[in-house]
Amino acid sequence: MFMKPLLQLFAHQDVPDVPPIWLMRQAGRYLPEYRATRETAGGFLNLCYTPELAEEVTLQPIRRYGFDASILFADILLIPQALGQKLWFETGEGPRLTPIVNADGLDGSDIMQTLAPVAQTVARLSKSLPPETTLIGFAGAPWTVATYMVAGRGTPDQAPARELALNNPNDFQAIIDLLVAATIEYLSAQIEAGAEVVQIFESWAGSLRGAEFERWCIEPVAEIIAGLRARGHHQPVIGFPRAADYDMGAYVARTKCQALGLDTFANRREIMAQVPEEIILQGNLDPLVLVEGGDALDRAVDEIFDDFAGRRFIFNLGHGIVPHTPPDHVAQLVKKIRKIK
Repeated sequence: MFMKPLLQLFAHQDVPDVPPIWLMRQAGRYLPEYRATRETAGGFLNLCYTPELAEEVTLQPIRRYGFDASILFADILLIPQALGQKLWFETGEGPRLTPIVNADGLDGSDIMQTLAPVAQTVARLSKSLPPETTLIGFAGAPWTVATYMVAGRGTPDQAPARELALNNPNDFQAIIDLLVAATIEYLSAQIEAGAEVVQIFESWAGSLRGAEFERWCIEPVAEIIAGLRARGHHQPVIGFPRAADYDMGAYVARTKCQALGLDTFANRREIMAQVPEEIILQGNLDPLVLVEGGDALDRAVDEIFDDFAGRRFIFNLGHGIVPHTPPDHVAQLVKKIRKIK
């Protein structure tokens, strides 16, 4: 019986000769067809909330490269908007939100009224993707999303959120609790619409240590996964606690994710020693090596295969594709991986 390569990896303990591959931000500005579709949409949020256009940009890298998985096109900050926080995107600068210091004024009672178009995109993709392609849904982890909500933008060290968590932990906990509940609802809707795997992006895990890492990173993700299971959703979950390789063993044990994403600078061999063999690893090619291409790219791929030898893994980047990546280098990567036996 045929099984999609990515789902087969989760279903069996065998190590395939060729690992499944998909790339974070595989639908993005490096592709001319994406740029054209975004221009048609008239703005990033319009693109996220227009199902036929979000479907189109999700399908574009599948048509070009035949990746084994397709990840929903959306943004981790749609949840704050659905909770009632103002969200907009400044050209060339990224997201902006009205900063908050507590959960007052936020309402999680009906987030899917705002996020329904995202679920519609998933439903469309579940019908339009090739039969061999796994559909991945996603959400941002509560800590990472909260850092944007508190600061009103991305910050280099997440200091505003860390200060709020230290000085007013009850207020910060209320924000996290609201995000946990909303994320369970959001991911459940994606799964019910057809998502076969979900990934939880913890982009700013590396700014936490010790008890703070446990409280604000591990516990919320554990609650989300437990909440999905309580609803009868047993689809695999990929956790991606970026730059937290010092405590990956604890993260996996407590969250009960089925796969673990490694960031660009993670030591693959050290993490393999920390994490049980039944956990699938994902990663972790440097996106800038993909920009360089050529022999450097081939060597980096070989190193990843050598390190992961005998282990089930999903080939991916250590972070998202950067906008100036030549599309031909992505084709080189896919060709290289699928020739390896």
